[in-house]
Amino acid sequence: MYLLMRCCYCALLALLLNFGAEAATPTLTVYTYNSFTSDWGPGPQVKKAFEAQCDCNLELVGLEDGVSMLNRLKLEGKNTRADLVLGIDTNLTAEARATGLFESHGMRMESSALPKPWDDELFLPYDYGYFAFVYNREQLKNPPASLRQLVEDENGPTLLLQDPRTSTPGLGLLLWVKKIYGDQADSAWAKLSPRIVTVSKGWSEAYGLFLKNEADMVLSYTTSPAYHMIAEQDRRFAAARFSEGHYQQIEVAGMVRSSQQKGLARAFLQFMLSEPFQRIIPTTNWMYPAALGQASLPPEFAQLVDPSPALLFDDKLVAKQRKQWVDEWLEVMSR
Repeated sequence: MYLLMRCCYCALLALLLNFGAEAATPTLTVYTYNSFTSDWGPGPQVKKAFEAQCDCNLELVGLEDGVSMLNRLKLEGKNTRADLVLGIDTNLTAEARATGLFESHGMRMESSALPKPWDDELFLPYDYGYFAFVYNREQLKNPPASLRQLVEDENGPTLLLQDPRTSTPGLGLLLWVKKIYGDQADSAWAKLSPRIVTVSKGWSEAYGLFLKNEADMVLSYTTSPAYHMIAEQDRRFAAARFSEGHYQQIEVAGMVRSSQQKGLARAFLQFMLSEPFQRIIPTTNWMYPAALGQASLPPEFAQLVDPSPALLFDDKLVAKQRKQWVDEWLEVMSR
């Protein structure tokens, strides 16, 4: 009986010690978007590389898109599970800053590949790109050469877009149209709407429909054809170059003020700007890495369209006008 009790005690002690060791391993929770966490996205590689150096668990929570991320964070407030948010862009940073839910990262970006120097105490960039309409060369022989041509040709290509209320590419297009058309943006949307096949919640859904030939063009990025060239050895896909320029997206990460893992959060931000993380980006997120130069990119990136001039609104103006501009879009699209 004594030996039996002793064995049971030892087994229970081992179980408790094991539980204690597991409980002592901290978890860093990061809100990001679905395509980041997917099997083919950066998430799996980022998780493996960071966990190898942090002695922690990295939990990547995939949401629909950057706008959805910010909306969820606003709803959850101080009770959010998130320690970090990764995947909002500079069209949303002023609005995100105004929530008061983010804390200063206290870091400097020593090396930047961005078109302009970076100086933001709350948010750090990890990649950037340019919105574009992607098409299949075999299906569409004469793509539009400008945004105005796309809008005003009533016999032009059919389109798959994303909702600006839930999607950062969708918001990017809204701002792109506003940048080119100004006060006439509503008439531009009215001309475009008959050829819009679907407005999806996020990028993944729209791009999936495009690959099923549901429309002639899909709102995506100038870098999207690199995926097909590198991952699939498929050169059928291209981005249409627009003469007015392409709207720029800079994606950022920020630390949540209510986080109980701020040390880990800062460690992740430092890792995010390091070469191991940055080298993952071009061939998984299919964007330009924010802290590595063009020389680090695969040669296929040199074959992509030139997106210049880069178009971008000030984030404070976007925060001020976004609701009005989205309401304007909704009014036209609901006719």
